[in-house]
Amino acid sequence: VQLQASGGGLVQAGGSLRLSCAVSGRTFRGTVVGWFRQAPGKERMFISAIDWSNWSSNSTYYADSLKGRFTISRDNARNAVYLQMNSLKPEDTAVYYCAADRTAGRVGPWSRSALKYDYWGQGTQVTVSS
Repeated sequence: VQLQASGGGLVQAGGSLRLSCAVSGRTFRGTVVGWFRQAPGKERMFISAIDWSNWSSNSTYYADSLKGRFTISRDNARNAVYLQMNSLKPEDTAVYYCAADRTAGRVGPWSRSALKYDYWGQGTQVTVSS
């Protein structure tokens, strides 16, 4: 599985950005795609995850601290997962990564662990100015 994140950039506080994750290669039934971010000097932090190849489910899972401002979605026809980010704050500044867990089965609390994901994209920088 190959993933490529894009859509980052510089935005003012209160603004919005939509990140895209292009998903290619072989995915198995039950693959989950997640978004993480990592700020300088901090650990990688879970943002959200979505069922990717479960055709009967479009379930999502969010970090409590970001639910309501960030929305994850998928478009299997375009082989893409999106992260819509609204009301951005300077503390949202980070490198944003998308990743795939091919053995998840479905999203759930386990989706929060970066260790569950075995394929990662290269990251896209998001900078929010005050």
